[in-house]
Amino acid sequence: MDYKFLTTDSVAAYIESKPELSRIVDVASIQDVQEVGDGNLNLVFIVHDARGGTVVIKQALPFVRLVGPEWPMTPFRAEREAEALRIHGSFNQKLVPELYLYDSERFVIAMENLSGYRVWRGALIEGLRHEGAAELVGQYVAEVAFGTSVIGMPAEEQKLLMSKSINAELCKITEDLVFTEPYDDIGRNSVLPSNEVDAQALANDAVMIQAMGEAKWKFMTNAEALIHGDLHTGSVMVRALNGDQGPSLAMAFDSEFSFYGPIAFDIGALWANYTLAAARAVALGNVEFAEWVMSLVGKTWDSFANRFSELYESRVDSRVWKAEMLEDRLAEWKSDAWLFAAAKMSRRIVGLAKAADIETLEPSLREGAARGVLELSRRLVTERNSDTSTSSFEALARETLTKHKTK
Repeated sequence: MDYKFLTTDSVAAYIESKPELSRIVDVASIQDVQEVGDGNLNLVFIVHDARGGTVVIKQALPFVRLVGPEWPMTPFRAEREAEALRIHGSFNQKLVPELYLYDSERFVIAMENLSGYRVWRGALIEGLRHEGAAELVGQYVAEVAFGTSVIGMPAEEQKLLMSKSINAELCKITEDLVFTEPYDDIGRNSVLPSNEVDAQALANDAVMIQAMGEAKWKFMTNAEALIHGDLHTGSVMVRALNGDQGPSLAMAFDSEFSFYGPIAFDIGALWANYTLAAARAVALGNVEFAEWVMSLVGKTWDSFANRFSELYESRVDSRVWKAEMLEDRLAEWKSDAWLFAAAKMSRRIVGLAKAADIETLEPSLREGAARGVLELSRRLVTERNSDTSTSSFEALARETLTKHKTK
C-alpha cells in the first residue's frame, strides 16, 4: 500500500498536524524521539517534550517487519488494535493505556505513554518481583471476557461487535506459528543443535499433535469474547509503587491480535510465559525466584475466576444461566488454559519469534531450559485429563524444569 512511513525525523511534523496530539505534546519543545519497535511487526516511537508531555506513536507496516516485504501483512490490523484498546479500556481504564488517536489513512495509533512502567518480561529476566501484577492481569482478562461475551452484553450488540472484529490475517499467524509449524516445519523453526532431538520428539509426538489440533480448532471456532489475542509478559507493562519491585500496577497493551476467540487462550498464554521466566530462573540456579514466578499461575487464575464470578451476578440473562453454568465454564476454561499454555510455550522454543527469557541464556544453560519447556508442554496435554488445578500445573512445571537443568 502507498502511504508514508514515519521516521524519527518526521514524527514531530506528524504530531503538529494532529490537534489531538499537539495538545498533548508541545512540538516546539520536543526533546526526544526514539523508535523502540521490537522488530516483529510495527514501527513504535516514544516522544517526550520539555514540559513533560509524552505520547507513543505506533504505525502498522504493510508487511511483517521481522521478515520483510516478502511477508505482506495488512496494515488494517492497526484499526483492530485501536478498537480493542477502546473497548477493553471501557471496562477498566486503569488496566489499558488511553487511546488518543487512530489515523486510518496512515494506520497510526497514538496512545498514552506509560511513563514509569516497564515491560514485564524484562523485569522478570532481571529477577524483579512486581507483586500484584498477575492479579491485575487476571482481572483484566475477566473484565474483557465478561464485558464482550453474551453473558455480559446483549446478544445483538455482541454479534455486531464480533462482525467488526474479524482479524483474519493475524489469526492466521497464530494458527500457523503456534499450532501448526512446530509440528510441520516449513523452514521457520530453529533450535540449538543440542536441542534438535527434543524438537524432533515434539514434532513426532502423536498425542501432542492431536492435542494441538484440538487447540487449533478451539482457537478458530470458540468465538467467546473479544480477547487480547497475544497476552504475554511482553505485552504487559508493570510499575512498582515504591522502588523497582514490590506492590505494583500493571497494564495490558499491544492488542493488535485481538479477535473474538476462546477466553482461555489469553490465560494459557500468560501461564506459558510465566513458565518461560521460571525456566530461565531454574537454569540460572535462582530456585526461590522460579518458585515465585510459577506462583503467578495460580494468582492469575484466582483473580480471573473471582472477578468473573463477581461480574456473573450481573449477567444479562439469568433465566437458564445459573450457578452451574458458571461452574462449568470456569472448569472448561481452566482445562483449556493448560492446552493453550502447552502450545504457546513450545512454540517459543522451536518456532519463529522466540522469547528473550530463554534466548538470552548462555547456550549450555539454554539447552536444558529449552528441553525442560518442551517436555513440560508434552506432559501438560496429557496431565490435564486427570487434574487441572493450578497447583498441579505449578508442581509439574517445577519438577520438569528442575529435572532438565543443565548441570
